Amino acid sequence: MIPGVVLSPSNDGAVRAYSTTDGTVLWQFDTNRDFTTVNGVKARGGSMSGPAPVVAGGVLYISSGYGAFGLRAGNVLLAFGAD
Repeated sequence: MIPGVVLSPSNDGAVRAYSTTDGTVLWQFDTNRDFTTVNGVKARGGSMSGPAPVVAGGVLYISSGYGAFGLRAGNVLLAFGAD
């Protein structure tokens, strides 16, 4: 959670930011896709049933791709900045 916002990952591969005031969705991002990585390793997002999103130093970090129990497998760590 950050002031005014609750971040919620989901098994469908989306991460959503909800307003703590009225519950509206302020932002969402679908991680269930292929990604171009900085090191050239093939990466894909998927279900998010593991660690929660983390905000540190103005960057939002999300791990995506927990394939346990029949969920969508993947292997990506995403970082989102304000820019």
